[in-house]
Amino acid sequence: MEVETLKKEQLLLQVVIDALEDLKAVDLKILDVREKTSITDVMVVATGTSSRHVKSLANNVIEKAKESGVTPLGTEGEDVGEWALIDLGDVVVHVMQAEVRDFYQLEKLWDAEVVPDVEVGMSSG
Repeated sequence: MEVETLKKEQLLLQVVIDALEDLKAVDLKILDVREKTSITDVMVVATGTSSRHVKSLANNVIEKAKESGVTPLGTEGEDVGEWALIDLGDVVVHVMQAEVRDFYQLEKLWDAEVVPDVEVGMSSG
């Protein structure tokens, strides 16, 4: 992967993390799936405490991504609030209520290496 592409991905990932942390997302996990699929490099999985919280988290990710110059390739479920998916290309974001997350267990499904918590919460400002 080119250095510039990697830097853009890391910046986008930080925008996503900040957007989720701003609104108190729960159990934020970053999955490196670049060796498992060609659809994306990184998946971010987070839990919202209610349908309203899931919607707010998803909308905040979309808004902050757009502010940073990234238009989502697609979004699903942000109007319902059980599971929202935001496709930002190199980064795909899943925001779910706890019951939905427990049921689908994306971390196990992708059997991906979870990026250590030290990566989460590195705020740029």
